[in-house]
Amino acid sequence: MKEPLDYLKELRRLIRVVTGILVAVVIATFFLIWNGGSRNALSGRSDQTTSPISAAEEAPMDTVIDGVHAINGLADGVGYMEVLTNCTGCHSAQLVTQNRGDRARWEQIIRWMQETQGLWDLGEKEPVILDYLASNYPPEEINRRTNLDPEAIEWYVLKSQYEPNQ
Repeated sequence: MKEPLDYLKELRRLIRVVTGILVAVVIATFFLIWNGGSRNALSGRSDQTTSPISAAEEAPMDTVIDGVHAINGLADGVGYMEVLTNCTGCHSAQLVTQNRGDRARWEQIIRWMQETQGLWDLGEKEPVILDYLASNYPPEEINRRTNLDPEAIEWYVLKSQYEPNQ
């Protein structure tokens, strides 16, 4: 008959084995997730059916489609490289493309970033960057209908086919 200490030793050994197996499963799961969940992750081959590559990832860095760089969505033009190197080092190009403004507004944004976000002095590149931003991302007209003129509306009373009980 085994003593209670022997049972405890066996239990501890069993717990260590189970813990080791769980750790191995967790590591393998993270490895597969990190590699895109491909069935061929261990062989280094990608599985196109489970991890499709977008057109932007397939396109070379300098591919321009309809005046827009495929890799980042920035408009092509004079000042593109300055904006790419000075702006996308801190934030996504989408943050540039989703904003609009005239030259003064873009300058306000740059000053705000310099005062609060740690943006460096752009020096002689600043006018080139401002020209690029103002010409490629100008203010847009508001696509909202104008307010209705209440005096011009012909009002009428809705009549119900059901008369209230009185």
